[in-house]
Amino acid sequence: MTYSLLPHIHSPQDLHALSLDKLPVLCDEIRNKIIESLSLTGGHLASNLGGVELTVALHYVFSSPDDQFIFDVGHQSYVHKLLTGRNTEAFSNIRHDNGLSGFTTPQESNHDIFFSGHAGNALSLALGLAKGSSNSSSHILPILGDAAFSCGLTLEALNNIPADLSKFIIVLNDNQMSISENVGNIPQGISHWMYPQKISKLSQKIHSWIQNLPSFLHKKKTLSHKVDIALKSLSHPLFEQFGLHYVGPIDGHNVKKLVQALQMIKDQPQPILFHVCTVKGNGLAEAERDPIRYHGVKAHFQNTSLKKTSGNVELQTPISFPQHAGNILCRLGKKYPQLQVVTPAMSLGSCLEDFRKQFPDRFTDVGIAEGHAVTFSAGIARSGTPVCCSIYSTFLHRAMDNVFHDVCMQELPVIFAIDRAGLAFHDGRSHHGIYDLGFLCSMPNMVICQPRNALVLERLFFSSLLWKSPCAIRYPNIPANEKASNSFFPFSPILPGEAEILCQGDDLLLIALGHMCNTALTVKEHLLDYGISTTVVDPIFIKPLDRKLLQSLLTHHSKVIILEEHSIHGGLGSEFLLFLNQHNIKADVLSLGVPDMFIPHGNPETILNLIGLTSDHITQRILSHFKFFTPIPIERFFKA
Repeated sequence: MTYSLLPHIHSPQDLHALSLDKLPVLCDEIRNKIIESLSLTGGHLASNLGGVELTVALHYVFSSPDDQFIFDVGHQSYVHKLLTGRNTEAFSNIRHDNGLSGFTTPQESNHDIFFSGHAGNALSLALGLAKGSSNSSSHILPILGDAAFSCGLTLEALNNIPADLSKFIIVLNDNQMSISENVGNIPQGISHWMYPQKISKLSQKIHSWIQNLPSFLHKKKTLSHKVDIALKSLSHPLFEQFGLHYVGPIDGHNVKKLVQALQMIKDQPQPILFHVCTVKGNGLAEAERDPIRYHGVKAHFQNTSLKKTSGNVELQTPISFPQHAGNILCRLGKKYPQLQVVTPAMSLGSCLEDFRKQFPDRFTDVGIAEGHAVTFSAGIARSGTPVCCSIYSTFLHRAMDNVFHDVCMQELPVIFAIDRAGLAFHDGRSHHGIYDLGFLCSMPNMVICQPRNALVLERLFFSSLLWKSPCAIRYPNIPANEKASNSFFPFSPILPGEAEILCQGDDLLLIALGHMCNTALTVKEHLLDYGISTTVVDPIFIKPLDRKLLQSLLTHHSKVIILEEHSIHGGLGSEFLLFLNQHNIKADVLSLGVPDMFIPHGNPETILNLIGLTSDHITQRILSHFKFFTPIPIERFFKA
C-alpha cells in the first residue's frame, strides 16, 4: 500500500491540518500500517484495528497532550502512538528490542499520561487527574472498553463522579468483548439497559433474518453492526442515573460522524458518557471472524495458520507449561468429577478452553475481576468442593488481600495455578511475573512450589489435591523440557517441602528454582572447565523449604548460590537466608535473581543479558564472588 498521509503525521497538530474528507484515507493507511507491522513483530491486533476511527477522531477534535487520554487498557493505543510522533522504526519493532512498548508509556512520550498494562483503572486515574488539575481548559478523556465495567474498580469510580464535573468525557468503546467474549451480568447489563425487552425481541428477529441471508452476501456482519446501533439509539441507558450525560450510540467506524459528535459535546458543562459501537478486528476479515484468536498475534501471523493454544490435540512441540497445565486439569477433571476451575478472563491465555468445553458446568470465567475470582474460589473450597483458581502472576497482585483474608486465614484448600510466573519479555514491566512470592511467602498456611518441567508440574497438580491447604503452583510461559505422562499412573505424592538433588559435587551448592534448573545445569558444566564441581538442587518448594535436606547439604557446603527468575527481594533467596538465620547456619551466599528495577520489554536474550541471568553471566558472577580466579570484570556483563 502507498502511504500518502501517514508519513506526514508527526504530531496531532499535523492531523489537525487535514481536511475532514481525508480522514477515512488516513484511517485506511493506519489500519494497513498496523497489520503490516504486526505481521513482522506480533502484538495486540484485533483491539487496535477496532479502534482506528475512534482514536483518529479523538486526536482530530482534541489537543493532546494538553487534553489527556487515559487508555483502559494501554494495549489498544497503537493508533495513538502512530499519531503522536512514533511512526518510526521503533513502531515497526513494537514490543521487541529498540521498539516501542505495547502499552502507553510516559517514558516514551508526554502524550502517554500513565503506564497502562492492567484493566479497570482508567476511570479512577482520570477522576484523580480532574480533581488535582490546575488547568481548567484541559479535557480529560478515559477510554474504556465495555469489559472494563466488569472491574470493581471501574464501578467504584463510577459511583464517585461529581455531577458538575466539566470537560470530562468517558469514551465507551463498545465491541461486546474483552480479550475474549464478555462474561457476567454487568457487560450483558450494559446491553440490557440499552435494549428494553421489546427492542431486544425485535433485535433477535432482525439478526436471525440477517443470518439467513445468502452466504454470498459478505456484508452481513456490517449490517448486524448497523442494526445494533439503530436499536440502541431507541433506548435510554442507565448511565444518566450516575449523573452522566449520555451521548450515543455512534458508529465507531464512521470517522466523520465521530468527529462531528465529539465537536458537539466537547464543551458541555457536565460529565459525558460517549458511547461508540465498534467491531473488534475491523478491516481484517480473519480478525473480524475470530477476534478472540486475533486479539494478540505472533509474528508472521498472515503466513501461518493460528494454531490452537489450548487443549490436548494439534499442539505443536515443544509444549509450554500453560498448555501442559491445561491438559493436566482436563485429566484431573475426569479423575475428580467435582473439580471446579475459575479464571479471571484468561481462559484462552491459560489454555483452559478444553476444560471449559469438556466440563462447562465446572468452569467459571468471572471476567476481569481477580479479587472476586479468588474469593469466589474460597467459597467453593469452603463447600468442600476441590477448586483451582488459574490466574496470571501479574494479575494476582490485585487480589492480595483476598488471598490473605479469604483463603489463607480461613485455611481453605484453594489451588492457585499461577501462570506467567517469570519474565514476560515482550509485554514488559506491567506483566512480568516476578513479584508474587514477595507477598505469598508472608502468608501463613500457604504452600508455594514451582516445577522445573512438565513431569514435576503433573505431580504437583495431582499431589496438591491431597495437601488440604492453600497452595500456589507457579509456572512460566515457556516450553517445558519434558513431556507429561498423559496417563493416570500410580505415583507417590510429593509432600510439601520435598526437594530433589539433580547432581552432586564438592565445591558449591547451587539451588535453582523451577525452569532455572536448566540454566543451573549448564552453569555446572561451565564451572567444571575451571575444576569446580557443583551440587545442583531443585527445591521444588519455596515454602516450606526442605529443611532436613538443606541442613544435611550445608554440613558439606559453605558456598551457596540461589538462582531464580524472580525479584531478589522476597523470593527464594530471601526464604533461604531466613532459614540460615533461624538455624544459626553460617554460609557464604550469592543470591542471583531479577534486580530491584522495573524490567523493560524486549527479546528474551536481551532481557536476560540486561539482568545478568544468562549462563555465562552467572558463571562469571560465581567465579568473581567466590574468588576462584580473577575473571573478566563483571561490569562488562552486568549493570544493576
